[in-house]
Amino acid sequence: MDEAARPPALERLDAFVGAWTLEGSLPAAPGVVVRGRATFEWLAGGRFLISRWEVERPEFPDGIAIVGLDRDGEAFTQHYFDSRGVARVYAMTLRDGVWTLLRDSPDFSPLDFWQRFTGEFSADGRTISGRWETSREGSTWEHDFDLTYQKLT
Repeated sequence: MDEAARPPALERLDAFVGAWTLEGSLPAAPGVVVRGRATFEWLAGGRFLISRWEVERPEFPDGIAIVGLDRDGEAFTQHYFDSRGVARVYAMTLRDGVWTLLRDSPDFSPLDFWQRFTGEFSADGRTISGRWETSREGSTWEHDFDLTYQKLT
């Protein structure tokens, strides 16, 4: 592929590339820490970013997500698939060190609840501190769980 033809907005996603540890904590289960690993890599051609994750506890899903640039050339779409058979589509942004994911419309499955994630990159880019939230009607949001990424490579 001609790298010169690669849309510049994709360069923002380079911040993810590498191996990461995951650590999640759930307000509903104080003291329970869920650990795992994630990798981010470019699909050949550099147009789609692939994320894979594995979690140490079997009650939490392993999965894969594929991120590509939206038609507007500034935002992204994340296609999510996990070991439970769940498939979802999230609107995604990455601006000024803040990563957002939002699911607010039906996709592969009915929209029984809304979801959003906000993760902030540390100044050195080696930590992402994030928070998942859910909503039953799309306006009142409840904390679901925290998720922290620590970059290994």
